Amino acid sequence: QVQLQESGPGLVKPSQTLSLTCTVSGGSITTSYYAWSWIRQPPGKGLEWMGNIVYEGTTAYSPSLKSRTSISRDTSKNQFSLQLSSVTPEDTAVYYCAARTVENNEYKYWGQGTQVTVSS
Repeated sequence: QVQLQESGPGLVKPSQTLSLTCTVSGGSITTSYYAWSWIRQPPGKGLEWMGNIVYEGTTAYSPSLKSRTSISRDTSKNQFSLQLSSVTPEDTAVYYCAARTVENNEYKYWGQGTQVTVSS
């Protein structure tokens, strides 16, 4: 069974880059048939899809965040990472990594989520 866990700083200063890492166990990010995704939820709001990297290595991003977002992977560690540049307090949210099935767009596995606050 696939398991995911987010890690990274819980506090980021405005204008800096938010960096998070998702560690995957129970499946290979290069051979398992999933889109490895980043999703966030600001306080009092719904879930927002940010982007993903598929098992082939290609990436896709939300149009509203594309200019500031980069998703990459480290295959030797079975990890994929999120970088969000030029952050503002509006980027404060709970950030999740998740595995979406390629065939049916089902988010089958989720990390526990990590709170990230943007504040000086």
